[in-house]
This record gives sequence, structure tokens and C-alpha cells, in this order.
Amino acid sequence: MSAAPALLLDAVYKRYGRIKALDGLALEVPAGTVFGLVGPNGAGKTTTFAIACGFLKADRGTVSLLGDGPFDPTRHRGRITALPQDAALGRDLNVAEQLAYLGRLQGVSARAIRGEVQRILQLVDLTERARDRTRTLSHGMLRRLGIGQAFLGNPELVLLDEPTNGLDPRQAHVIREFIASQRGQRTIVVSSHNLHEIETICDHVALLERGRVVFAGPIAQVTGRNDEIRIALAEGPVPLDAIRAALAGDTVTWDEKARILKLVFQKQPGRTAEDVTGTALRVLLDAGARISAVNRGQSLESKYLGLPDATPPPSPQA
Repeated sequence: MSAAPALLLDAVYKRYGRIKALDGLALEVPAGTVFGLVGPNGAGKTTTFAIACGFLKADRGTVSLLGDGPFDPTRHRGRITALPQDAALGRDLNVAEQLAYLGRLQGVSARAIRGEVQRILQLVDLTERARDRTRTLSHGMLRRLGIGQAFLGNPELVLLDEPTNGLDPRQAHVIREFIASQRGQRTIVVSSHNLHEIETICDHVALLERGRVVFAGPIAQVTGRNDEIRIALAEGPVPLDAIRAALAGDTVTWDEKARILKLVFQKQPGRTAEDVTGTALRVLLDAGARISAVNRGQSLESKYLGLPDATPPPSPQA
């Protein structure tokens, strides 16, 4: 896999009449990562995907895929695949025929296509519907078929727009597990409004608003997971002086309104987050503090919304 970014957009602009969809967007997706793209409706996520895939042309700016310039059907055939949010599939082909047709378009050889179709059918749990016409499939089944076609062959870069939208919890769980398993084998960019899902399966994330990146980086860095501990306390004593004395050299702040103790600790050889947590908890318990929750960093949702949340995010329902 190339050491160059899998996807690079630099100072990219795109307008639809008076609407500015992308406003100098700068985005770099490291190769081999599962990268989450989040943002409100109208932030520019779908336009970003469309420009990356060559469906749209940027008004100006630099776009490079796999270190090989903007999308070109000759250079990038079979190397880049996508699942649009509103993917439309042929309704009169059966499921296996649909996959075979798309696989051949993506460069899968005639010799390999049958085995590849069977692999994808098993992946998305549609083997029993292989001979059924796609018009007979439910919304969830169509979504799974769309996800499956994006992994036909051996694409280096896969763009998935709301991949688990419309799937039941068990199916969504299977798809998330599969996406996470692809880390290091190919680059996957996932656009989703489900921040818990992004935090679960992605190792990098970028927030888009009004066509610009607000923040971007590894999930652990964005959420402070590697150097922050947040402790929520119920009503009662808060021994700040004792905590600061025990954690000399670290930054200790107290949010009285939210009742959250935030510890930003210095990374040192042989010193772990668990060591810092243990020290703080011993001081708190000795002082009779009532501890409600302990979390490393903050949830991605709290970061996105700017909330002083010390509690871990709820587990996804799938």
C-alpha cells in the first residue's frame, strides 16, 4: 500500500449556485486507516465523496487519490469503490447477477468473479437470496448488497456513506466488525451521523462544518484518550489541593457546575493512565469524595457537541 495519503484534498472549493458546499476544504486520510467523516447535514460530506469519486469536479483545489492525482477511470479502476447514501441498484437483475455485473466493471476477472460473488454474498448474509431479483429485497437487504459491492475485488480505498443506515442491530454489528477488520488492509472512509459507531470502528476522524474541517486527527488524540482522565463527582468534598500535590507536574482542573475533575497528565516512561487514575482515586476516596464515573478522555459525541462529559459513551445497541 502506498505511503502517500489515500485521499488528499487541499484548498478544495465547490459551489452549487449561491450555495458554498466546500469552502477551501483541507483533508488528509492516512493510508490503511478506518477514517470517520462526521458533521451536520449540509456540512459537505456527500460533496467530498462525490469529488473524490469523480462524480463531481471541484471548482478549484487539489485532489489526489492514492498519491496518483484526481480520479481517473483508467488509473483508478478497481482501486476505489464507493457506497453512495442513496445507492440505486438494477431492479431486474437478481442479487448474484448484480454483484457479478458490478464486479466485472471494477475489473474482477471472468475466472474469479463467481468465487468473488459468493464471498460477498456470505459477507452480507444474502446467500439465500442470490437468485432473487433485487426489487424483492427489503431496504436493509438492499443496503447490505450496496455495502457488499463496495468490497468486490481488492479496492485500496473504499468510501461508505452511512453504511449501517437501515440495518437491524445484529446486521449493523456484523458490518461494523467487518469494516474494523479491514484496518491496515485497505483505507475505508465512513461518513455517519452515529458518533458512537464512528468512535467504535474508526481510528481517525474529521469534523466538517460549512465545507471546512473543524478538527481532525486520530480518535485517541481528538478525544484526549491518551493523556486525559475525567472523574465525575457527586455532591461532597473535592480535595483539589491534595490531588494537585499527588499529581505534581500534571494539570488538574475542576468544573464546579458539571462537577468534573479533569486531569491532563504528562507522558513518562513507565507511567500509565492507570497509574494516574489510581493515584487520583486513592486521594479522592481517602477524602470521602463520592465518585460517579471515571473516563479516559471524553466521548466523541461530547467533543463534537462541546460538552464537559466525564461519562463513557453508551454502548452501541448493535
